Amino acid sequence: MAKIARQELIRGLIERRPVASQEELCRLLQKQGFDVTQATVSRDIREMGLVKGPEGYLLPASIAVAAAEAGPSLETLLREFVTGVKQAQNLLVVRTTSGSAQPVAVAIDTAQWDEVVGTVGGDDTVLVICEDNRSAVRIKNRIEDEIL
Repeated sequence: MAKIARQELIRGLIERRPVASQEELCRLLQKQGFDVTQATVSRDIREMGLVKGPEGYLLPASIAVAAAEAGPSLETLLREFVTGVKQAQNLLVVRTTSGSAQPVAVAIDTAQWDEVVGTVGGDDTVLVICEDNRSAVRIKNRIEDEIL
């Protein structure tokens, strides 16, 4: 029961204001009477599917909204967080700094590039699915132009 209440509180905290780190989230939970460790908060973050964006942790449903509303531009996200990109036929594997893949994936989806069918964002990797090999080459070049 405490886990459910704790995760509901985490959800409420993140909806109200940016929470930049697990340590900050621990402190906020402790102020609310939850005796938690960083390991517990880390598990909660993983179970809840929270992702860390430039402003702090976000709920999965709020990622697209945040990106569309006032998030940094795709170009900014690519420059700041992408560390490399590799092509495997019509697929691209975009490497990012830890915790940055989902905001990058959302930004690519939001850009609505014709060549991109969709993305899957993990922790530090984005899988970009392109229409065909030629499309993948174009997108790879576009991303590399931003990060180099």
